Order: sequence, then structure tokens, then C-alpha cells
Amino acid sequence: MEYLDQAKDFLATRGIEFGLMILKAILILVIGLWIIKAITRGFNKVLEKRNVDASLKPFLQSLFYNILLVLLILSVLTSVGIQVTSFIAILGAAGLAIGLALQGTLQNFAGGVILLTLRPFKVGDYIDGGGHSGTVQSIQIFQTILLTPDNKRIVLPNGALSNDGIVNYSAEENRRVDLVFGIGYDDDIKKAKDILQEIMDSDDRVLKDPAPMLVVGELADSSVNFNFRPWVKGSDYWGVYFDMTEKVKLRFDKEGISIPFPQRDVHIYNEK
Repeated sequence: MEYLDQAKDFLATRGIEFGLMILKAILILVIGLWIIKAITRGFNKVLEKRNVDASLKPFLQSLFYNILLVLLILSVLTSVGIQVTSFIAILGAAGLAIGLALQGTLQNFAGGVILLTLRPFKVGDYIDGGGHSGTVQSIQIFQTILLTPDNKRIVLPNGALSNDGIVNYSAEENRRVDLVFGIGYDDDIKKAKDILQEIMDSDDRVLKDPAPMLVVGELADSSVNFNFRPWVKGSDYWGVYFDMTEKVKLRFDKEGISIPFPQRDVHIYNEK
């Protein structure tokens, strides 16, 4: 009976201690969840103020919430006397193994985070990157999709794209159209320049500021080359490019100004 009484006393004492630990863990869990929700709401407001891309926002919110949740669970386990050191070591080893197995995927994921955070381009921009050119159709967490002018879809892994040089043709409002027109050495340079200037001035799409440039750029092997460089809105670039090329050819033909092209003289000798 004495041993039975001692056992009952021990169980009662330990039961009270265990019950208090469970109650403490529950309180920590409840209060922790409330704090996590409050912190997450603040984090979401920060993302909105920073104008984080809509594609990246759900991921960052989920990642931030889950990290806080893991920390809370570890705190709860510690409060009930469970040693979490080994548990953390196991998680670290598992994370390392998964990281090595998914190295390429994680690289693309990191590249997606970089692209969506730094935003070197956005949906609708025309870019050169990763050895390809096209209009950005979508920016996803692992890949970026481009659409070429002839309606081909290109899928670029974000890891390679984020480590490559990117040319964004749509980043600035204005663009300069660079054209070169050559005339023959026997043609009147001043007359040709006046014609080019008139064609440039007559197009309303050509901007006054920045000022366009028209200069004799090169005395080439068979032609005198003019650098013809008007500034236009980005949306007018190709229209101006093609229109100017056609107008200059038609006007030069009308005014009798030649546009030289490479020629080669072949001499044939008959041996006796």
C-alpha cells in the first residue's frame, strides 16, 4: 500500500506538471498564431507599398508565414521539454540533400525572385535576353515566356536569364531610329542633305526634343554615307523606320540622286 500511495502521489505531481506544460504550450501556440497573423498583415502592407510584382507576392507571403510558423512550433516543442536540436539538424541535412537534388530548379527559382524583385523588365516589354528576343508575355517564378514578332513562344529559365545581359527596348519612353543612307560621290551632298532634312521634318512622329541628328558620317569605299537619326516614341519606332527607308528611296529616285551598291569589274583575258 505504501508503494501504491507513493505511485499515486508521483503520478498526481507529474500529471499536474505535465498538465501545466500542455497548458503553457497551448497558450504559446494561441498567442503565437495571433502574433504571426499580425506580423504577416504588416509584411503584406510592406509588399504593397514596395509595389512587389503580383506574381511574386503570394510566394513571399507564404514563405514568410511558414517560416514564422516553423519557429512557433519549435518554441512550443521546447516549452514541453522536447529537445529540438536533433530535429533542427535533421531538417538541415534534409534541406541540403533536397537542395543538391534540385540545384537547377532552385537556381531558376532564385533567378525568378531576382527578376520579380529587381524588375529589369515587365510584362509587355520587348527584350533581348538569354540569346532570344521577344515581347514578355509572363514572368513566372521558374521561367519567363517571350512571344516573338512572328508569334513563336519562347520559354526561358529564369536562372540563365537573370545571369545574362538583358536589353530592354521598352524601358524608356523615347527611342532613336538609326539609319544610314549612302549617295554617290558624284551627287550633290548639300542637295541630298536638304532632302533628308525635309523628309525628317515633315514627319509628325519625329520628336523635336531630343533633337534629331543628320550628319555626313562616313566617306566609304563607294558612297558618301549620311547618319540619319530621328528620335521617336517607342511605339512609333518600327513605323518610322520602315516609312523613312521607303520615302528616302522614292525621293532620291525622283531627284536623280543615286544610291550606290557594291559592284565588281571582271576582266577576261584570252591567252594565245
